[in-house]
Amino acid sequence: MSKVPPPHVPPTRQLATAHLMKRLLRTYVRPYWGRFAAAIFMMLIGAGATAALAKLIQPVLDEVFVQRNATLLYPIGIAVFVTFVAKALSAYGEAVLINTTGQKIIGDIQKELFRHLMKADLAFFQAHPTGTLIARFTTDIALLRYAVASSLTGFGKDILSLIFLIGVMVHQDPWLSLIALVVFPSAFYPIGRLARRMRKVSGNTQAETGQFMTMLEQVFQGVRHVKAYAMEEYEAQRADKLIDRLRSLIARAGRVRSIASPIMEMMGGLAIVTVIVYGGAQVVEGTRTPGSFFSFITAVLLAYEPAKRLANLNVILQEGMAAADRVFALLDEQARITSHPGASELRVSAGEIRFQDVTFQYATQPRPALADFSLTIAPGSKVALVGASGSGKTTALNLIPRFFDVASGTITIDGQDIRTVAIDSLRANIGLVSQEVSLFDDTVRANIAYGRPSASLEEIILAAKRAAAHEFIERLPQGYDTPVGEMGDKLSGGQRQRIAIARAMLKNAPILLLDEATSALDTESERLVQSALSDLMRGRTTLVIAHRLSTIMDADLIYVLQDGQVAEQGTHASLMAQGGLYARLQKAEAQAT
Repeated sequence: MSKVPPPHVPPTRQLATAHLMKRLLRTYVRPYWGRFAAAIFMMLIGAGATAALAKLIQPVLDEVFVQRNATLLYPIGIAVFVTFVAKALSAYGEAVLINTTGQKIIGDIQKELFRHLMKADLAFFQAHPTGTLIARFTTDIALLRYAVASSLTGFGKDILSLIFLIGVMVHQDPWLSLIALVVFPSAFYPIGRLARRMRKVSGNTQAETGQFMTMLEQVFQGVRHVKAYAMEEYEAQRADKLIDRLRSLIARAGRVRSIASPIMEMMGGLAIVTVIVYGGAQVVEGTRTPGSFFSFITAVLLAYEPAKRLANLNVILQEGMAAADRVFALLDEQARITSHPGASELRVSAGEIRFQDVTFQYATQPRPALADFSLTIAPGSKVALVGASGSGKTTALNLIPRFFDVASGTITIDGQDIRTVAIDSLRANIGLVSQEVSLFDDTVRANIAYGRPSASLEEIILAAKRAAAHEFIERLPQGYDTPVGEMGDKLSGGQRQRIAIARAMLKNAPILLLDEATSALDTESERLVQSALSDLMRGRTTLVIAHRLSTIMDADLIYVLQDGQVAEQGTHASLMAQGGLYARLQKAEAQAT
């Protein structure tokens, strides 16, 4: 068994935290300022209640316990209880407001990201593994959600609590406050350095998570081939390496994250010891009452927790900012294939398709897939593209609905350059049936109606009948309401293909693109579907790609492609008479069967 290569982790950009926070606040937080104002009001109540508790310690000790003033016992007790009630209610209100608003913000980001990806080019999805994109919606969004909730709470509740408690401390003893406030901030410098490390580790962790999700998706979807080639152990080794790398990164992140608390514990302990020694000496000397001293100590102890949370907040925030950077990187990738401003609607009158000197090259390929490629598909005709694998057949088909754009040359429909018309109108006039059947985890009815969700059941049934699918659909447990499973895995290959053909029939577009549309059908189903397709193609412009040449012998015109150019053209009979490339392909197919 060959050594499993380490996964490739693409580099991630790192925008400044201030830039990312500004974008979050301006774009996503601003619409909810009213809710945040209410949350801040709750935080003010909670912070004031916390400071009041520290202040109430002084009369409890000095007036009740030292002076034994019984008349103040109940009023102070009631005041303490009211303070706790105010603190509890404000904490609940603030938590609900922050949580629901944070969820709304994250939901807005997810919705915008999904809509943005739906407008992305096909090349974008070829360049970004599915698992990486899913990781943006799951792990990255989870980190961002936690960071948003923590930062909103921290910068609101914890800072307000510190301000109120510092006010109590300064009121009790300005000099003692200065001692405590000098020690605490000294912990923020090393924690700030930890935060920068945390962002880098978090970026690497999420990149590895995307790789791991991609591997899982590929293996689970291709499990049939994994077993057929006895590659279980190979895939297990790949998973082992990815899991070990991910575990190592998560452990490193945990170590970095955990260092902040010990630093704050030590610095907090130093501050409290200093206060106890200095303040205790004042109590012993009689220059300070026990109540004022313990009130000050209470304020310091109460301030310790929000100070520690604020110190940890920068570490959490950097994790969230690394996630935000990756999410925004996707949002910032603009689609290259778009409708130009003021683009006109495509008007299909006859349905002529013309390629004129078209050149196209994939970014990952060393030579053009099509070079100075020209051909004409007459209105209402059935034209077939044939040729060896890699000759450019599928590329030519994909250029018509603008899945990709030509590098040079033009493609026109009824004289209209497809780059000058609105993409929606272009694709509305094109029906596509591919050898790669895409069914969604929904009902048979929903899959046939995909593209025409408003279609009636009668129209759906008619389309299914014309695709030779109605009979097997009727035999399904719930008929047209039967779920087809993920990628249609509850159906056979031929059944999936017939549903895809029914979908194209329901769309009823004037231009039809068939890419090995009957490749997965048995002989009987193919006969039925070919008859249905013949009916569908009548009066429509149809481009057919077929590896089985027997399926396109009745084509009005056949183009034979080789190395991205038209090598031969003619009818089946004329091409066979030429004895060229097409005839050799026919002979090879006959020998193979």
